Amino acid sequence: MYDLNTFGFIFETLCIRDLKVYSEQLGGQVLYYNDGTLEVDCVLQIADGRYGLIEFKLGDKRIDEGAQILLKMDNLIKEKISKGETHIPEPSFLAVITGNQVARVRKDGVFVIPIGTLR
Repeated sequence: MYDLNTFGFIFETLCIRDLKVYSEQLGGQVLYYNDGTLEVDCVLQIADGRYGLIEFKLGDKRIDEGAQILLKMDNLIKEKISKGETHIPEPSFLAVITGNQVARVRKDGVFVIPIGTLR
């Protein structure tokens, strides 16, 4: 309660651990992206090459921030694809994993997933 910033890092580590465990049976990899300008907390890729972009945000107030990062990255990938500058496919999904209790899909298509629903 006194240091939510540090607890946010602990929450992110917990989420990454869970994603590694749950994606293992699909040949999943949990990766990280940071090009010095844009950072995405997690790139979850399964063996067939499909992947999703994920941000971890502990509270409801930061969900919008996470979604904006994901949408910015998604738009960058789509732009590079349209210009023929990359051969990677578009992400299969964009998600913010949070500590709240309500799962939903935002109007912009970003999934909001409570950590407790991962299995």
